[in-house]
Amino acid sequence: MSTYRVAAIQMASGSQVTANLQIAAKLIKEAASMGAKLVILPENFALMAMHPIDNVQIREKQGSGPIQDFLSQQAAHYGIGLVGGTLPMVATSQHKIRAACLVFDNTGQQISRYDKIHLFDVTAAPDEHYCESETIEAGDQVIVVDTPYGRLGIAVCYDLRFPELFRCMQGIELIALPSAFTAVTGKMHWEVLIRARAVENLCYVFAANQGGYHVNGRETYGNSMIVDPWGVVLTRLNRGASVICADVDLEKQADLRCHFPALEHRKIQC
Repeated sequence: MSTYRVAAIQMASGSQVTANLQIAAKLIKEAASMGAKLVILPENFALMAMHPIDNVQIREKQGSGPIQDFLSQQAAHYGIGLVGGTLPMVATSQHKIRAACLVFDNTGQQISRYDKIHLFDVTAAPDEHYCESETIEAGDQVIVVDTPYGRLGIAVCYDLRFPELFRCMQGIELIALPSAFTAVTGKMHWEVLIRARAVENLCYVFAANQGGYHVNGRETYGNSMIVDPWGVVLTRLNRGASVICADVDLEKQADLRCHFPALEHRKIQC
């Protein structure tokens, strides 16, 4: 499949899983109606917790749970590839989760899982502090999955700041980036980082962000976007819950890589 349509979904998720899934279902339906064959949900799409420990209370075992069932059913119902943002999964510690991004094919079968590697332990502003490592157990595996839509690398939010992660994704053509980027950091760095990852890897980047005010007091940046391998922003959404779509042309990407073979000129390999 050399040419097809991709959708990135933006949400402003709240503290009620059922309500968030209802909104996600509506937006997935909209994306499918727009002809999208591959759909990406944002980080924490099912729950933007009032307190980090709330994620531990709803964490799911691999292959079993209402959020996983929801993703599988949506993918199968609309016959789409679905990158399921992140959801809280069981960790080795009883007091932590894995922030897992699950990928489903168009039959509803889970075909890959990426556990967020880089955890957001920062002070974004004098009164805005985050420490994901208190309740999240970091992953340690770089994930690339072969799909009918191309070779897809998965990263989540804060991962975006670590270019070496993407360099370790061998042979990727596409990058899915579910996120909940803060308003403070997003204003300064979101677009420039996304476009940099697209340009240096000559890849399409599908960045699905949370975008708005949340009942837990957080404000996320929004500006979900789809960027082509030359760094051109094909489409973007400022704030609120909605869908953006763009067409991917893998033949055009291959032609670009042929005429501008920067990836072949690399001297330092990971």
